[in-house]
Amino acid sequence: MSVPQGPTPAPVAEPHAQEPGSDKRDGHLSVCTKICYGIGGVPNQVASSASAFYLQLFLLDVAQIPAAQVSLALFGGKVSGAVADPVAGFFINKSRRTGSGRLMPWALGCMPLIALAYFFLWFLPPLTSLRGLWYTSFYCLFQALATFFQVPYTALTMILTPSPRERDSATAYRMTMEMAGTLLGATVHGLIVSSAHGSQRCEDTVHPRSTAVSPDIARLYCIAAAVVALTYPVCGSLLCLGVKEQPETSAPASGQGLSFFTGLAITSRHPPYLKLVISFLFISAAVQVEQSYLVLFCTHASKLHDHVQKLVLTILVSAVLSTPLWEWVLQRFGKRTSAFGICVMVPFSILLAAVPSAPVAYVVAFVSGVSIAVSLLLPWSILPDVVDDFQLQHRHGPGVETIFYSSYVFFTKLSGAGALGISTLSLEFAGYEAGACQQAEEVVVTLKVLIGAVPTCMILIGLCILLVGPTPKIPRQDTSFQLSLRRRTSYSLA
Repeated sequence: MSVPQGPTPAPVAEPHAQEPGSDKRDGHLSVCTKICYGIGGVPNQVASSASAFYLQLFLLDVAQIPAAQVSLALFGGKVSGAVADPVAGFFINKSRRTGSGRLMPWALGCMPLIALAYFFLWFLPPLTSLRGLWYTSFYCLFQALATFFQVPYTALTMILTPSPRERDSATAYRMTMEMAGTLLGATVHGLIVSSAHGSQRCEDTVHPRSTAVSPDIARLYCIAAAVVALTYPVCGSLLCLGVKEQPETSAPASGQGLSFFTGLAITSRHPPYLKLVISFLFISAAVQVEQSYLVLFCTHASKLHDHVQKLVLTILVSAVLSTPLWEWVLQRFGKRTSAFGICVMVPFSILLAAVPSAPVAYVVAFVSGVSIAVSLLLPWSILPDVVDDFQLQHRHGPGVETIFYSSYVFFTKLSGAGALGISTLSLEFAGYEAGACQQAEEVVVTLKVLIGAVPTCMILIGLCILLVGPTPKIPRQDTSFQLSLRRRTSYSLA
């Protein structure tokens, strides 16, 4: 997809093509249309949030597959999602418009497939020898299909209306709904499966090293998966009923001048972009490691089994509530000052690893949410400045803007894949015993390192790269501010 560089003239729509709730004269979108559009993005965030916090624990302690296979599954899934991003853009751009539009069939068609892939991702197959292959396949399928939905869904913003102001408003509705979906996913999933990993489960076990899995635990995960999967048809129906894709203008596509790989070769030589990408390769990977290992740390390296759900909820609520504050800080004090907010979690993460008590854990969860919020917000605020700086110097046209955004997502997904894959593999070397209530001391130490030292080092390296070196030159502050909201993608905590 490509983002127009300025206000687009309103197309002359036929009477039958007018969208309910919109004004064909000025491109106005009704509140109902914006709400339905925002609801369409909720299922992906619900599923991503639940899997970010609980999938690793499920694979290790419920599915009981070796840590090396879990590492392969997580790595393969993240890579498939990264590769699917440019592939989805290529196929969608090549597709023809149907009676329902050009983007809506892709978004709606993916939803039932994503729901099925997500459900089977949490299903416990009877053949234990093939579980590693089962979960790797379905996690890769889920990540790829989720990307094939997210690309056309976010691109809908640009053709819902020709009005830049209405596009910004629709994007704000989408981000708000997706934030709510992130909260909903981890909360609902966690509430359903909370009894599966409480301290009572291990107290009732005669042998601490017992690896037997109760059918009730597997059933709880299936129920949680079914509830989350159900959001896809429900929200998809509202998206279909409330949003009608507008006819595209007769203007040629803006992104046909450069292929993805040609544009990538050009943009990757731009110093401010290189600095941004490399710095957030470390920072985004650190955030994903912190999220993924929090539940495992509370379960096996501390006596916080009964606080897992509340800690996850504290992180998410803190992140959601602090996002408007960071928006204000960005505008008031600038992006370089805001970047220091990311390192606020560093001393607290080390403190949690050293003193794993409940009061410390809640403080760490709150501060981590604040830091995660700015780490998700900051790159999407810097990218418009980088694009403007590049276009001032090179004049390659608007197609390059899409390449900046898609390649950034591609690289950050790859970094997350590598970080999660390598860190999970370290549990295998430490002797992690799947399903055991009591892990070896080496595993406990490894979890403390993964929750404290690893994110700390990665965040500090990323910040050093971000704060040192060339900064993009902003040509006109008002133009950059008007485009910033429209250019951002969703804030996902997954």
